[in-house]
Amino acid sequence: MHSDQTSGIAQVTGSLGQDGIAVLDSGRQDLTEDGVRSHDFASRSRSESALHDEVDSDDSVEDYDDIRLDPDTLVANTMPSVDDSLRPAGKTGMKDDYRRRQSEPGLDLKSARKGIQIKLEKTDRKGRYVLTADDPEIREILRKGLEREEREAAGKRPRTRIRDLVFTRQFTTFDRQNPTSAESPFFGFFTLFWLAMVLIFVQTALNNWRAYGSILGDNQIAKLMFSRELLTLGITDGVICAATSEAYFLQLAISKGWINWAKSGWIIQNLWQTAYLGTILWWTWFRDWPWTHSVFIVLHALVFVMKQHSYAFYNGYLSGVYRRRALLERKLKQLDAIEPVSSPPSSPLGMPTFGARSASVDLGKPNEETDSTLKPRRPFVGNRTSTNLAIEKSDVASVASAIESGKPLDLDQLQAFRHVIQEEIAELSTQLSGKSQSPTSANVYPHNLRLGNFAEFICLPTLVYELEYPRQERINWWYVAEKTTATFGVLCVMQVISQAFIYPPVAKTVAMKEAGLTMAERWVEFPFIVSDMLFALLLEQLLTWYVIWECILNVLAEVTRFADRGFYGDWWNSVSWDQYARDWNRPVHNFLLRHVYHSSISTFHLSRHSATFVTFLLSALVHELVMAVMFKKVRGYLFAMQLLQMPLVSLSRTKLLKGRTILGNVIFWLGLFVGPSFLTSLYLIL
Repeated sequence: MHSDQTSGIAQVTGSLGQDGIAVLDSGRQDLTEDGVRSHDFASRSRSESALHDEVDSDDSVEDYDDIRLDPDTLVANTMPSVDDSLRPAGKTGMKDDYRRRQSEPGLDLKSARKGIQIKLEKTDRKGRYVLTADDPEIREILRKGLEREEREAAGKRPRTRIRDLVFTRQFTTFDRQNPTSAESPFFGFFTLFWLAMVLIFVQTALNNWRAYGSILGDNQIAKLMFSRELLTLGITDGVICAATSEAYFLQLAISKGWINWAKSGWIIQNLWQTAYLGTILWWTWFRDWPWTHSVFIVLHALVFVMKQHSYAFYNGYLSGVYRRRALLERKLKQLDAIEPVSSPPSSPLGMPTFGARSASVDLGKPNEETDSTLKPRRPFVGNRTSTNLAIEKSDVASVASAIESGKPLDLDQLQAFRHVIQEEIAELSTQLSGKSQSPTSANVYPHNLRLGNFAEFICLPTLVYELEYPRQERINWWYVAEKTTATFGVLCVMQVISQAFIYPPVAKTVAMKEAGLTMAERWVEFPFIVSDMLFALLLEQLLTWYVIWECILNVLAEVTRFADRGFYGDWWNSVSWDQYARDWNRPVHNFLLRHVYHSSISTFHLSRHSATFVTFLLSALVHELVMAVMFKKVRGYLFAMQLLQMPLVSLSRTKLLKGRTILGNVIFWLGLFVGPSFLTSLYLIL
C-alpha cells in the first residue's frame, strides 16, 4: 500500500496472495493518541488478547477521540496527503514542500517512494495476521516508537512503585548558615521579633519577681511538668523507642523468606502498629499523668509509628522487587541454556517477535470479539513486585511464556528475549539501589537490613525511609551548642508567657466548673476567655514551631550529619490552607504524601480527590486524638475545624480569591491568630 493511503488508517482489511504479498483495503477510523504507531505499526509486540485487556484508569491509556499523528510514522519522500492541520509540530507544510520540490529543475520525483511493501503471515485466528516489513525506514519508525515508549514508561512507573522523594542539601530558612537568610530584606524584622521576645521575657520576669519573689511567678506550670514521675516518663520513652525494632526484625524475617510481605507481612505490621499506639494511649491513661507528660509521650509515639510504617512498607516493597529480580535471573539462565535453531519457527502464533520488529494487527472486520471501539492499551511493563508471570500481562511475562513453552527459538529471538529480561533486571536493580551511589553500596537492599541502619533512621530528622540520604562530611559542634542554647532559651520564654498569660484564664475556667456554674453562665465568659488568650497562644504557637522545626530538628540533623534541612517552607506567606499544610511541617507532609495519599491511590484505587480527603481525614483524627489526650475528653472541635479546611481550600481557588494574594494571606493569618484561642476556649468552657 502507498503511504498516502495508510496515513491516518487505524484498521486495514484484505487478502493474502500466493506470493505472500498482502492486498489491503483501508477502512478509515478514529486514530489513537499515538496515531499510526499504536495500531498499524505497534512499537512493541503483544499477545493476541493484549489489545482487549482492561487497565486501570490511572495508567497510561490512549484517547481514541484525539486525531493526532505520530511524527515518527511519517516517512520521508512519501506522498504528502495528510492534511497540515493534522500534522504534529515540525511536520507542517509538507504539501507545499512537495509542490515546491516538484518545480525544482533536475529533480526527478518519480524515483520518490510511492509505497512500502509489506508481508503478512497467517495465524490460526480468522482475520489475524502478523505484519512484517523488510524496510529500513519502517525499522527506523519502529525503533523510534520503541525508544519513545520506553521513555514514556520510565516517566510513568507502575502503580505499586513506592513514591520517590528527593532529598537535597539545603538549610532551613532562619538558619544563619543559609546565605539567603542573611541577605533577606526582612532580616531586620527577624531581629526585631527576637528583641521583642527578650523584652517581654524581662518585663514579665520583673513583674513576677516583684509580686512573687520568683521570675516564674507561682510556677504552677513548672511544678506540673517536673513534680511527677519524671523517671517513669523517661523509662516509658526508652521502652517505646526500643519497641520500634519490631519493624527491623519483621523485615529481616521477610528477607530470609520466612514471611511473605505481600501475603501476611503487611498485615502483621499494621496489627503491630495498632497495638503499639493503643498500648501507649492506655498507659498514659493508667498513669493519670498531667497533660504535659501525656502529650509528650503520645506525640513521640506517633513519630515512631510513622517511622516504623515507612521503614516496613518501603523495605516490604523492595522485598517483592528483590524476589522478582531473582525470578528473572533464573529465567535468564534458562534462556541462556536454550540452543538457537537455524531458522525462525514456522508458526509464529503466540510467540513474541521483538527481534523482527513485527507487530500484531487485526485485519478482520469488526465482530463481537473485536468491536470498533478498541479498549485501552495496557502498559508494556508489569507489576514490579509480581512473581506470578503466568497471569501477568507484560513483555517479560510473554518472554517467560515463550521460554516455558519449549518452542524452538532462533538467534534473533533469543537476543531480543535476553534484552527484554536484562532491561527489566536492570530497572529492578536500580530500584533496589534507591538513592545509593553505587549498586555495590552497603545500603542496597537487602544489605541495608542492619540494626545499625535502622537505629540511624530512628534518629534521623525525617519520617520517610530511604536507602541513603545526603550527608555532611563532619559535625559542627559549635553549631550544635548554638541550637541547643537557643532551644532552652526559647523554652524559658515559652514558660514565662504560659505562666503569665495562659495559666490565669485556664485556671478561671476550671474554677467556674468547680463552682458549679451552668453551661449558659460559662458561655457568657467565652468571648473574654478567647480574647485573653489571643496573643499569648499565637506566640506560643510560633515559638513551639520554632523550637521544634528550627532548633531541635537542626540539632538532630547536625549530630547525624543529615544534610537535607528542608523541614519547612515559607508557610507565613500562605494564601490558602493547603499551602500551609504543605509548608509548615515538611517531614509529616512527605510521610502523608507517600504513605497515605499515593498509597490510597495505588492500593485502594481512589481518585485524587478521594485520596486528598482521606489524607485530611487521617490528619484531623490524629490531631483530635492529641486534644483528647490533653483534655481527657473527646469533643471533636479540632477535628471539625480541620475538615473545614477542605471547603476553604476550594473557596481559595474560586474567582473570589484566586490571584488575590494579600487577601488570601490576611484570611490565613486571621485563622491562625483566632483559631488556637477559639478552639482552646471551646475545650475549656464546654
